[in-house]
Order: sequence, then structure tokens, then C-alpha cells
Amino acid sequence: MDEPQTPITLTDAAAAKLIEFRDADEKTRGKPLRLAVQGGGCAGFNQVLYFDDPKPDIDQVFDIKGLTVLVDSMSLMYLAGTELDYVDGLNGTGFTFNNPNVKSTCGCGSSFSP
Repeated sequence: MDEPQTPITLTDAAAAKLIEFRDADEKTRGKPLRLAVQGGGCAGFNQVLYFDDPKPDIDQVFDIKGLTVLVDSMSLMYLAGTELDYVDGLNGTGFTFNNPNVKSTCGCGSSFSP
């Protein structure tokens, strides 16, 4: 059965790794995943993810591949269409944001401008 369309997608690898990380720590076990955009970095914005408590007044909530995903309305403007992936290879290991709204990134690749 297909999941409903959401403005954010997770690859199977990202979902599995996030569930593994969430469940491995007693402090984060069962908590929703927050995806957000924060001001900062040399290009203006950083994309971040962490486990957090919901903020009902500002969060949109999505159920994606076994995870509850929280995105505040401001961040959603910059993250709509983003695919979160997890890569494990020779060129690095970690989560990557494949965000179609990014127009440029800084030299180190940790921040972006829309």
C-alpha cells in the first residue's frame, strides 16, 4: 500500500538509520524526528534534523516510513520537495538533504541559500 504524498520524503536507508538511532537512545526512543531550516552558516541557512517534542502551534506532522516527522511552517517553505537520504560509502557517511530549493551552497557544503 502506498503512503500518501508528503512534501518531504525519506529513502528506505534514511528511515532505517533514523529508527535505529532513535531506538538506541533512551532519551530519544519514541520521539518524533524534526526537520528544520535554521539561519546560519556561510551561505545563510542550515538544514538540520534531530529528535524533538512536537510544538502543536507551529508544527506540521507527517507519518513517513514508520517515523513521525515534524516540520515547522517556516522550514517547510524551504524543505518542500526534499528527499532525506542516508549514504555509507567511500566519500562519506551520513544523512544528505536532496533539496530542490537550494540555489547555492557554501564551499564546505554545510549551508545553503534558496
